[in-house]
Amino acid sequence: MSNPDSFIEEVTEEVRRERLFQMFRRYGWIGITAVVLIVGGAAWNEWNKAKKAAEAQALGDAILSAAEAGDAAALDAVPVEGEAAAVVAFLASAEELASENPEGAMTRLQAIADNTTLPLAFRDLAAIKRVLIGAETLDVATRREALTPLAVAGAPYRAVALEQLALLTLEEGDTDGAISQLNEILTLEEVTQGLRQRAAQLIVALGGVPAN
Repeated sequence: MSNPDSFIEEVTEEVRRERLFQMFRRYGWIGITAVVLIVGGAAWNEWNKAKKAAEAQALGDAILSAAEAGDAAALDAVPVEGEAAAVVAFLASAEELASENPEGAMTRLQAIADNTTLPLAFRDLAAIKRVLIGAETLDVATRREALTPLAVAGAPYRAVALEQLALLTLEEGDTDGAISQLNEILTLEEVTQGLRQRAAQLIVALGGVPAN
């Protein structure tokens, strides 16, 4: 390569370097800012996760401590909302029942059942538990009215509601009607083995034939 060619190449390379340096000075802050944002965002995300985990653990400890106290009032003092509040209300109703206050337990369960902001599974479970607790204080008509909407197709505790409705029907003296409702339980796919066995045994005890 001739000296002029070598000189031109060196000059060209120098010009490229100068342009690159100028671009870096002009736009380099963008790359630095991007790195800072990425690193800062990752750090904030980890801090936020740790904060939420600590808050959840503190809440769980507070609920556990209140439950161990065996006092519904202690559970009422735990600052919770939404589904967590419903869980605490279930625990408080159990404490009311343990303290031989079934009316207090039923009142708490009714509040859960009436809260339309909660998932259906929470509300239906509360309604069923209330009926079970009030078996000796609520009349048949009241219990049937509470259970009937829970026994429709798609309801989360349909099989359990049907079982309780069958027992109410039997309580009213309608053996054939109770057998029919119990057999309906046996046709459901979502029935647990324990409930299926109870229904079949009761059908036999009533003189009926379990559905295949």
